[in-house]
Amino acid sequence: MTQRIGWDQYFMLQAALLSSRSTCKRLSVGAVLVRDRRIIGSGYNGAVSGDEHCIDSECYLRDGHCVRTIHAEMNALLQCAKFGTSTDGAVVYVTDFPCLQCTKSLLQAGITQINYLRNYHNDEYAMELIKLKHVKLQQIKLSADTIDQVNLKQYLDSDN
Repeated sequence: MTQRIGWDQYFMLQAALLSSRSTCKRLSVGAVLVRDRRIIGSGYNGAVSGDEHCIDSECYLRDGHCVRTIHAEMNALLQCAKFGTSTDGAVVYVTDFPCLQCTKSLLQAGITQINYLRNYHNDEYAMELIKLKHVKLQQIKLSADTIDQVNLKQYLDSDN
C-alpha cells in the first residue's frame, strides 16, 4: 500500500462493514459516530436484542414499514447512551441517507455533520431540518481505487 485512504473513506468503510451485520431483509445499513477522528459509537439495523430477526423469520410489517427493526443510526445513538458517551459535536457516517425519524434524533443528539454514502428516500422535511440546524451534509463516494487500497486479501488464511 503506497497511500493511506482519507478519513472520510475510512469511516464510511467502517459503516459499510457494520452494515454486513444487519438482520434486515429489506436494506442493510451501518452507522458510525465519530468525534475527534475516534469512533464513539456504531450500529446496524436489526431487531431488539432477544427478539426474532427478520432474516430468521419475516419482517414484521405495519403500513409498509418493518416495526421490528431499529435503524442503524438509532442503534449507534443508543449505544452511546447506554455507555454514557456524549454525542454532542459528533459526526455520523451512515451508508444510507437517514430517514426523517433518524435525522430528528441525530440533530437532537447534537450531531454536527451527516455523511452518507447512498441516497435513500431522502425526506424533504429532513433536509429542511438539517438546514435549519446548520448541520453539514456530505455525500461520501467510495471508488474502486479506495477499495483496492484497503487490500483485505492480505488477511486471508493462506490455507484458502
